Amino acid sequence: MFTAATPESLSDLRDTLPDMAFRDDTAPYLTEPRGRWQGVGMVVAPNDTTQVAQVVRYCNDRRIAIVPYGGGTGLVGGQLMGEGAAPLVLSLERMTAIRATYPSESVLVAEAGAILADVQMAAEEIGRLFPLSLASEGSARIGGLLSTNAGGVNVLRYGNARAQCLGLEVVRPDGTIWNGLSRLRKDNTGYDLRDLMIGAEGTLGIITAAALRLVPQPVGVGAAMMAVPSPKAALDLLALAQDRLGDGISAFEIIHRQGLDFLTEVGPTFRAPFAASPDWMVLIDIGLPAGLVPDSALEQLFEEAAEAGLVTDGVIARSGADRDALWHIRESIPEANRRIGSISSHDISLPLSMVPDFIVEGGKRLARLGDFRINCFGHLGDGNLHYNVFPKPSESRADYEGSRAAIKGCVHDLTNEMGGSVSAEHGIGRLKVDDLEKYGDPVKLEMMRAIKTAMDPNGIMNPGAVLRNLSNS
Repeated sequence: MFTAATPESLSDLRDTLPDMAFRDDTAPYLTEPRGRWQGVGMVVAPNDTTQVAQVVRYCNDRRIAIVPYGGGTGLVGGQLMGEGAAPLVLSLERMTAIRATYPSESVLVAEAGAILADVQMAAEEIGRLFPLSLASEGSARIGGLLSTNAGGVNVLRYGNARAQCLGLEVVRPDGTIWNGLSRLRKDNTGYDLRDLMIGAEGTLGIITAAALRLVPQPVGVGAAMMAVPSPKAALDLLALAQDRLGDGISAFEIIHRQGLDFLTEVGPTFRAPFAASPDWMVLIDIGLPAGLVPDSALEQLFEEAAEAGLVTDGVIARSGADRDALWHIRESIPEANRRIGSISSHDISLPLSMVPDFIVEGGKRLARLGDFRINCFGHLGDGNLHYNVFPKPSESRADYEGSRAAIKGCVHDLTNEMGGSVSAEHGIGRLKVDDLEKYGDPVKLEMMRAIKTAMDPNGIMNPGAVLRNLSNS
């Protein structure tokens, strides 16, 4: 049983924290980007790790649930709680400092509230690159990105958020502080608690700072959009590109014509890469060391792919503006999706060789349920598809609410049958708790529950996220 966060229950906390730590306007913290859920609770924004620990200890003693809050950009409801006793929403927005940079080590230490774009800029200032990149980088915060093990467009080359982190500072559920801000590349002194916290979505503790791994900036960058006859051809093109360019490929994105049709229909405006949009396209982004010319490498790849029948047309960026224009298409597709309004959106991953079969079979199975528009796009290089189902042009998603569960079940069942995951990079949150129970390995779930019970015996940390909460009232 939890105690509700109310002005009365937090009165002692108000006596010890400054007024600026409290947020009277809670509305911005109690909604999520897709507008499907509404949260409840009071909001506090500590200024440093000591204050975070004080808040957590206070709540643990009184059995007040805590929902950690980063940039609010999560898409699976992990940042809000709408049922049960009102929680305390703990925002990291005031903890934005870049605590230290170590150019010779290619390491940067940032607080959890630092915005991703600011971390990228701080890395650039010391001649390095922080390679985590995604559409919400202007508002997503480091703590939330690590807590969800965020992906993005550069996973193919650099890995998920987990791969960008060397060490963490974490406030545990009892209010004690784990100072694990190690900058070591090798440390085999027992369990890897860093990896346990990353991806836990705030259910085991609150990340307050991180030591982040930086990489050298590529000397030459380039991009190309290539039309491919099928997803199978796109996969073969990926293999060819990897053979020729190796780790020089930063991103390899697959895009369906439906995405461009949506952009034409509702915006944002874009510069069409082809006179007539092909059914399938790939966006290739490369970063090469000194001595290699990106344009020449892409031209050679296109010529070889064309001879093999893997591409039918292509546009190679000849300037930074051209490259930005190609990426603008890819980065605008989620916004166009939002404007159209999906019936059901799916963040899935598959073994690479299964992606073409999934796309074919998925279309067939959904056709049995009704007449839909499917916008399939995403990170083909790491097998992550955003497979979203939309209403016919004359209808809205509200007309299909009764079909939403069947559509999601159809897509997720097929994903599971093909050895995939129903959560590739967005996490479980509260949206996919049922899915985790349905498709997850029972032994894994038992181990996860044991870890949660051991580390958070009062169950106050983000209850109901990732694992079902059995006492949220």
